[in-house]
Order: sequence, then C-alpha cells, then structure tokens
Amino acid sequence: MHIRAICIILFFLPLACQAQSVSTVTNAGTEPIILTGADRLKEYLPVLRHKKVGLVINQTAQINNVLLPDTLLKCGIHVVKIFSPEHGFRGKADAGAKVASGRDSERGLPVISLYGNNKKPTTEQLSGVDIIVYDLQDVGVRFYTYISTLEYLMDACAENKLPLLILDRPNPLGFIVDGPVLEKKYTSFVGMQPIPVLYGMTPGEYAKMLIGEGWLKNPDVSLQVIPCLGYSHRSLYNLPVAPSPNLKSMAAVYLYASLCFFEGTPVSLGRGTDKPFMQFGHPSFKGYDYSFVPRSMEGAGNPPQKDKVCFGKLLADNDSTAVALLNGRLQLKWLIEAYHKSDNKKLFFNSFFDKLAGTGTLKAQIIAGKPEEEIRASWEPELSKFRAIRKKYLLYDE
Repeated sequence: MHIRAICIILFFLPLACQAQSVSTVTNAGTEPIILTGADRLKEYLPVLRHKKVGLVINQTAQINNVLLPDTLLKCGIHVVKIFSPEHGFRGKADAGAKVASGRDSERGLPVISLYGNNKKPTTEQLSGVDIIVYDLQDVGVRFYTYISTLEYLMDACAENKLPLLILDRPNPLGFIVDGPVLEKKYTSFVGMQPIPVLYGMTPGEYAKMLIGEGWLKNPDVSLQVIPCLGYSHRSLYNLPVAPSPNLKSMAAVYLYASLCFFEGTPVSLGRGTDKPFMQFGHPSFKGYDYSFVPRSMEGAGNPPQKDKVCFGKLLADNDSTAVALLNGRLQLKWLIEAYHKSDNKKLFFNSFFDKLAGTGTLKAQIIAGKPEEEIRASWEPELSKFRAIRKKYLLYDE
C-alpha cells in the first residue's frame, strides 16, 4: 500500500505543477492575460531542484490563489525558510509595527522578519540556504518599503555568495515616473536611493538598476529575474491580493503615492476606516460636508485622529475615478489644499514629511505658497536624469 500511494503521488505531481502554470490574473479586462514571474514555473523550477530554498514573500506571493511555498512544496522543491517584509508574512500588521520572527504553523517553516531591527538577513539566518527567491507584489512607490527590503537582501546575498532569483510582478503604477528625486541627506528605510516617488519599474528592473548603477554596498550579486509575460508599462494591472492592510482596493493603490504625504502631517488619510488612501480629513477643517471617523481595527490599531470626526474629502470610491484623478502623474493639490485649511500651519509638517518627500524643498515650497505647476517644474532636471538611467534597465515596453 505504501509503494502504491507513493506511485500515485508521483504520477499526479507533474499535473499539479502544470495546473499552477496558467494564471487567471488579468489586467483591466481588455488586454491579454498577464503572467507573473511566479506563474512561469517551467522557467524556474529547474533552478530550484535539489537546492535548499529560502523565500522572501508575504500574502501576495500567490499562483492561482495558492501561496508560493505550497506550490513549490507540491512540486518537490525543498523550501527551508521564509523571510517576510513590513506587515509580516500574512500582511496584516500595522504600518511600522514590529513583527517578531517565529514559525509558520501550517507548514512548519521558520519565518524570519526583515523589518524593525532586523532589516537585513544575517549570515546565521541565511545558513542552510542555497538560493533565495524574492516574490513580493510592490506598488511602485519609493516609500513603500518592499524595495528597501530588496536592497538589504541583495547586499546580504552578495556578502554570503547566495544566488538571488526574483519572480517579477507588474507595477500597478508603472505608467508614471514623477515626483521629487530623493536627495542623499534624506536617505532612510522609506527612501534609500536617488529615485522619484513614482519610479515606474518592477522589482526585477529595479534590482538590475541597483546593480548596474553601483548603488549597492556589494554589487557582486548573482541575480536572475523571471520576467512577466503580457505586461507593459502601459498596463493597468489589477492586483489580485491586497499588498498591505490599508491598500484595500485599486483606488487606494492609485492614490497611495499622493495621499501618503499626509503621514507627515496631522491629517488623516483614512486609516482606521474602510476607505484608507481614498479620502483625507481633519477635525479642524472647515467648509467640508463630508466626514469620517477613524477607529481602531486590524492593520490600523491606533490611526491618526482616532475616534474623532474628520472633515474633508472622499476623492474616489472606485478604481476608474481614482486613476482618472491621477491624470498620469503624482498629485500635490490635496496636500496643498489641506495645508491651506490647517488652523496651525506651524505644526502642519512633522519630521517624517521630509523623509517621505526625499527632500526639504517640497515643504518649503508649500509653506512659501508656490503653485503646484511651479513645484513640478523644479523636479524636471533630476527627473530627466533618472528617466535616462531607468531606460537602461527596463524589461518591458513603455
């Protein structure tokens, strides 16, 4: 009986793997099916055979609604460790919350947190691993910390002579390159390299740029990227899984870069509601009919302006409205509007704002009353330089 059972498992194993090779994920519905790097099992399973594999993943690392480690284990790949970014392996922790390392009870695998005091995997944590696989769904915004995790990971792989395999995923904001370019003095975990707020690259393209531009501490990284199929930087790609607790919809993803600046102010952007990154408001704002009340909830345990009535605007309640509001660029008008509505302008900007902006100039321009178009014009010299750099590393059509 034991031999027969093993034979049955071995017979169906290739079929199980094959079933995972076609994705049901589509973009706006009018373009061809997009296959992520993870979907393309035939391209990377041979690379992982007979190796001890470490995965840098969270809840977004899925193939047809199945988590990547489950698919790989089903295909006979020896997965030994999981590493997780901000928000944790299951993607439910608050922004900035410390997530402890532990063990995944479902799979019996150790889960090592790469956030808080342990942003870079140590040699000890990488012991017993032959290759690292990175599969995180990013949103293409500089201060979204998954690319910072990627950079630390690449440094660790170089130091420990471990190959890195990136299963690429589309950038839902890959059609926009805009915003102030980070100045070196404002380097932090929410901005580690001289790129604009919206940089228009996938994780695979960005990793190639980190190496090619010599931005890593140790550029000697053995990198392989499994690219997407059917994706271009013109694609409107609908994320099949929320990438973090407060990006609950594509409307929130589209507005995230523009509204996240409010994290550097007392203004609520809707954390603790069912519409985070789709609205903004403050208890002191006058002249608005719309209001909301932030409450403590999963992914927003202590949101700004908790339990207070905030007056402001609901910008979009659907995806198409949100992407139309962007008009192909980072929007500053809501930040400027909120500043003018503020009853205490001296305390409007906190110390975190300049890290988000990547410069001290934006705050100074808004305080000085500069119009949005003048502010935009000041970005152009550095943006032009970045676009020329970016072009060298693109894997997909513009």
